[in-house]
Amino acid sequence: MEELVALCKRRGFVFQSSEIYNGFAGFFDYGPLGVEIKKNIKDLWWRDVVRRRDDIVGLDSSIIGSPKIWEASGHVAGFSDPMVDCRESKLRYRADQVFWARVALAETGEVLGAVSVMESGTMEAEAQAAADKMKRKAAKQGALAPLDLKDLTQATAEDLSIIPSPATGNPGTLTAPRDFNLMFQTAVGATVDGSNAAYLRPETAQGIFTNFKNVQQTARAKIPFGIAQIGKAFRNEITPRNFIFRSREFEQMEVEYFISDDDDAWRGEHQAWLDFSWQWLLSIGLREELMGRDVHEAHKLAHYARACTDITFRFPFGQSELQGVAARGAYDLTQHQEASGKGMEYFDEATKRKYVPHVIEPSLGVDRLFLALLTSAYHEDEASSARHLNGACLHVGGEKRTLLRFHPAIAPIKVAVFPLVKNKPELMAKAEGLYKQLSMRYNCFWDVAGAIGRRYRRMDEAGTPFCITVDFDTLEDDTVTVRDRDSTEQVRMPMADVIPYLDKAVHGY
Repeated sequence: MEELVALCKRRGFVFQSSEIYNGFAGFFDYGPLGVEIKKNIKDLWWRDVVRRRDDIVGLDSSIIGSPKIWEASGHVAGFSDPMVDCRESKLRYRADQVFWARVALAETGEVLGAVSVMESGTMEAEAQAAADKMKRKAAKQGALAPLDLKDLTQATAEDLSIIPSPATGNPGTLTAPRDFNLMFQTAVGATVDGSNAAYLRPETAQGIFTNFKNVQQTARAKIPFGIAQIGKAFRNEITPRNFIFRSREFEQMEVEYFISDDDDAWRGEHQAWLDFSWQWLLSIGLREELMGRDVHEAHKLAHYARACTDITFRFPFGQSELQGVAARGAYDLTQHQEASGKGMEYFDEATKRKYVPHVIEPSLGVDRLFLALLTSAYHEDEASSARHLNGACLHVGGEKRTLLRFHPAIAPIKVAVFPLVKNKPELMAKAEGLYKQLSMRYNCFWDVAGAIGRRYRRMDEAGTPFCITVDFDTLEDDTVTVRDRDSTEQVRMPMADVIPYLDKAVHGY
């Protein structure tokens, strides 16, 4: 993760928000390359989910809405995480992300104390190492009993008296878990009192549900159909962590797909959206060997949900949720119908029946997908001693090369144009003409600083799939060298062939 974070700052993908004021936890700013990737992600998703289908339309609902929305949806009463505080360090933790276990001798059952670790892919090993250290410190002989890791929501008052704080390592300093509402509260209007309280939306879905009738009637949509939305959401996370994976301000891409209330209808639609989502993620460059599926067991489902399957991804910190596909039933529309007094039923002309539609929800975080694409693309290799066709050195043989193997459609810069030297006016003019022509179609980069090999390296780290070098041969025959990022292979081609070549690579035609 450290390498990715460093690369993101060095090349202008992501910065810590408010960095000149020592940062602001849980918030991030996207730099010049980062905003291009985010735009590419959202444009591709909108193209494939909305524009290429005739059963889905778009919506852009407000970030702040009536607080009654969140009362009806259950967020005011129940959108919370269990938290514990460390009395010594004043740090706060999600109780379901801190795991603990009693440490006892296997033969006698003597309890030596307890260990605590933060949830991670290596927490079992960390806990065992801490337990072994405790045994050595206590100068005890014999094997330890197997550790039974549980999160702090399962800790009693007696347990808490021996569980060490993750911050200080001292036992007895953690408070009992208590609920902490994750919604950011604000006030609307000139006065600040309880009567004008409002919330920054913690999810984009409710704006779709409250506009169901507006969209269905104006779009003349018939079941099954979907409403798609891309937008910001805000959650006052207790412990934002893992870079942009879990932050307090994030962006979602969601579809609420409305279907019949038939008991059998949801299964096929749920599977169809799961399959589509999987293939779409592969199509934009995620590596399949890093992906997985997590089918939620019945006891993990929300009380209204019929099913939920997460598409997971192996991030640098471990396997975790990337996208969820949930069968939400009719819960949300029914809640808003009852709270508002406005009907949310759909009249089916074919069956002459009125019902509240059920919903399938594929929900994907833009920031998490950004991190997954970075993880999939990040690569280091030993650069070989290749040479430019005119004899100029491409890169130093044997040096480690860092590159981002983005799919060309995701790459923030599609092509860079390099004049071989900058002190030849006719060469510069030729290169500038090509650059301006390509800039009409792609996000391009112009670079005249440094040796060609160094310019290639900078573009490799930016994930630019193609670099075009304009050299002295170009002045003779109007040909240029197109260099491939991943293979470093170069192809000499007429300038007239460059745009068709790039179109096929970027767009597939």
